[in-house]
Amino acid sequence: MSSERDQVIALAGVFQAAALVQQLARRGYEDEVPFEICVRSLFIQDAINTASVFGGESGLELGLRTLRDKLAAGGKQTELDTARYVLGLTQLGQRLARHDVMSHTVAMELEKVKSGIQRENGEGLGSRVYEELAAIYRNTISQLKPKIIVQGEHGHLASPIIVDKVRTILFAGVRAAFLWNQLGGRRLHLLLRRKQILATAEEILAGTGA
Repeated sequence: MSSERDQVIALAGVFQAAALVQQLARRGYEDEVPFEICVRSLFIQDAINTASVFGGESGLELGLRTLRDKLAAGGKQTELDTARYVLGLTQLGQRLARHDVMSHTVAMELEKVKSGIQRENGEGLGSRVYEELAAIYRNTISQLKPKIIVQGEHGHLASPIIVDKVRTILFAGVRAAFLWNQLGGRRLHLLLRRKQILATAEEILAGTGA
């Protein structure tokens, strides 16, 4: 049985993705390190533990802070956007977990993208990778309901690279939500176990030095 800590780590991955979607849509750029951590989490299938999916607990500082701040308080429009994205991602993660054919298709397509990265240089992420990941999301997960409607400012969502990045990070958020679901996480827990989740997030953050 998974621990509360494992569930909160996976949930922080969902919140990190939601925060990054909000950044991209509202200001047209993202915090690069947490963004790359989320994208790389898509390619990790046989992790030794939950934290290693995200390169360790320190890789989720943005997600943990967003989770903590959202559970502790809220109210601003951008915070409401983030909460809406979290809700949509958790719903899609649950639906994907029940869709065996789509889950298999997603895994196969991710393996193709991973193989392409390894053939080229083994490390790099860039516009081509984001375009490929965005296409997988568009052709699979985005066909599920609910549709996540991303709201932005200043025409940022008119930029093809921003749209690809948004879809890529939504993809990573659904993957984190899928993991959270596998670990026993449920949306009702955000209400019923709010204090426990908040306390665990604070504990993890303290351990990362954030």
